[in-house]
Amino acid sequence: MTPTKPRVATVWLGGCSGCHMSFLDMDERLIELTDKMELVYSPIVDTKEFPRDVDVALVEGAVSNVEQDELAHTIRRNSRIVVSFGDCAVSGNVTALRNRVTNEELLHRSYVELADVTPQIPREYETIAEMMKEARPLHEVIKVDAFVHGCPPTADTIWFAVSELLQGRMPAFSPVYLRYG
Repeated sequence: MTPTKPRVATVWLGGCSGCHMSFLDMDERLIELTDKMELVYSPIVDTKEFPRDVDVALVEGAVSNVEQDELAHTIRRNSRIVVSFGDCAVSGNVTALRNRVTNEELLHRSYVELADVTPQIPREYETIAEMMKEARPLHEVIKVDAFVHGCPPTADTIWFAVSELLQGRMPAFSPVYLRYG
């Protein structure tokens, strides 16, 4: 019987997608990873629902709306190891800059002041998820097992962290940190 490969997910919450771009910057090492893991959920995989029995979930971005909050809890429930992936997930970083203004001010600036065509705020959040009062780093919403810092983390840092996790080792060096508790 062939042993099963670790099931890995990458998730993009509130952020710029730079962490996923760095993930893709691993270039030919991505092919090596496909021999060692099964990518079961990611912006680059056409899966709509977060699956069960995920071994490692790399979560990019801060939690800034109700849908992301629900997804974060689903990720924690369905994942053995959750990694806060990049500075937006670790500290809120750029995503948390919106915390300086109210949601109403943010919506007005985004949909009225900066609109090129049809300046109007979507009615009752018809086209956007309901925003939380503040964007929050992932560990303030769910338990996180490890942190990979960087804006974005380098491809080499991601490679090291993922390689260690796939071998059942928790990377515990800077810029990858283990959270206890």
